[in-house]
Amino acid sequence: MIPTHAVGVVGIGPRRRGRLDLLRHDDRGQALLLLLGILTAVVAGGLVLALLAAAIAGRGDRQRAADLAALAAARAMRAVQYRVFEPAVIGGRPNPAHLSSQAYRAMAVRAATTTAARNDVNDIRVAFSGGGPAPTRVRVEVRDPVAAGVGVLLTGPVSAEAEFVELGVWAAGDGVGTYTGPLAVRQGKPMRPDVARAFDRMAAAARADGIQLIISSGFRTDAEQARLFAARPDPRWVARPGQSLHRLGTELDLGPSSAYSWLAAHARAFHFVQRYAWEPWHYGYVLNAGTSSVGAVGGGVPAYVPAQYVAPLRRAAARWSVSAALLAAQLREESGFNPRARSPSCALGIAQFMPGTARAYGLRDPFDPDASIDAQAHLMRDLLRQFGAVRLALAAYNAGPDAVRACVCVPANRETPAYVARILGLMGETDTAGGSLPVRLVK
Repeated sequence: MIPTHAVGVVGIGPRRRGRLDLLRHDDRGQALLLLLGILTAVVAGGLVLALLAAAIAGRGDRQRAADLAALAAARAMRAVQYRVFEPAVIGGRPNPAHLSSQAYRAMAVRAATTTAARNDVNDIRVAFSGGGPAPTRVRVEVRDPVAAGVGVLLTGPVSAEAEFVELGVWAAGDGVGTYTGPLAVRQGKPMRPDVARAFDRMAAAARADGIQLIISSGFRTDAEQARLFAARPDPRWVARPGQSLHRLGTELDLGPSSAYSWLAAHARAFHFVQRYAWEPWHYGYVLNAGTSSVGAVGGGVPAYVPAQYVAPLRRAAARWSVSAALLAAQLREESGFNPRARSPSCALGIAQFMPGTARAYGLRDPFDPDASIDAQAHLMRDLLRQFGAVRLALAAYNAGPDAVRACVCVPANRETPAYVARILGLMGETDTAGGSLPVRLVK
């Protein structure tokens, strides 16, 4: 009988114990190699991520440079825009106050270039949009590549757009507040009536091409915006209350995603533009740019307006998308709100319509103040579209479109420059550079 302890001794003799130790040693070596491999991969991956992060940060720096350059250009334009509308010649001599359209743009380019250089960017392109002799929107594209290490290079351009809005369009009490005028509804979503009509035309064109446009959002109050921001407090994706363009009644969020390429190709023909490069669904109506609010308080009607004309001004401003404050200042200057006013030149009524102009705008009785105010708003809407600037539109109302078209300026006659200055003064303009006009990034 073999003792039980002997079995254990035989089962793990010296030779077998050595083989087992060798196997364990090999396993440890393989595990070590595997661990080293994993560590190497982690280090390499971390290096790649660090390089990519540096490249992304560099792109962010370029975007900030583009933003700052665009804002600087818009501020420079705002400060001198009024000079473009000064007559080039007065009394047969060059007017030193006049600034040519070319010089106006050149000042904006210099401001953008200088600001970009201060932010270590040297290759930019500057473009203007909006037309007219003195555009109010500028686009800056930064083309400098971003190098963040060997093999990591970002070369795609980044861009930013900024604009300023003239006084008389965004006016005191009738400016960047929440739209309070009448609303139209499409697909259950509210919007400004003129925006709804434009959307109808665009939606019909899209249907003809086999695209069904869907509205996911339209006009939003500040309270609604506050709820959205609380749910996702990221200002890149959700604007803070009081800052969302949706409060103006001009903005639509459109879908489905299959419609994005159609919108990008065709929306501008219906006066809708994509507001932000990172939001292919967000389109804003820009035909009556800057006249989108009838005012946050009191419908934008100044306190000096007689009570009986407050409602007609609100209706006309909403119908024709023209600032109620601008219309009110005109009426005060034209007639002092006298519906029976007559001028030596045969201008009649509260808005001082000449008989021919009254007929052209379907105004049968210039002494009817409600009808005259509506026709006045209609005429001003047309002049703002035609001349693209509040000063020129006012000058055309006073001196006639032909006189303004001939010089692309406020004519240097005995009446018109003072007329324009007094109306802008009523609207809160405190200096010849245009006062504190809002300047903002729009894209």
